[in-house]
Amino acid sequence: MNIQIFGTKKSSDTRKAERWFKERRIKAQFIDLLDKGISRGELKSVATACGGLDALIDEDARDRDALALVKYAAPAQKEDALLAHPQVLKQPIVRNGKSAAVGYRPEVYDAWSRE
Repeated sequence: MNIQIFGTKKSSDTRKAERWFKERRIKAQFIDLLDKGISRGELKSVATACGGLDALIDEDARDRDALALVKYAAPAQKEDALLAHPQVLKQPIVRNGKSAAVGYRPEVYDAWSRE
């Protein structure tokens, strides 16, 4: 397994996901969205695995201005808007190769650990 966890240190769901993997002694790489962000290729891969860019947008994001910019961006500019404003992405984004899960999803992590 090659686990990557994208999130922020303040996100409780991100901390729960990190703890889930740590308790099972599964190595996971943490990437801070606000510090390093997410690359265009990683964003496309996660969006493909999770049902599109709209599935990655957190409707309850604190930064309402950034949320409005991303949510109402033209489809062609939505990807660029998400890359410019990673704080509106649902957290955590957990990748396992080509598979991905958005939000805290222990049932998905468990299925990955059994593969």
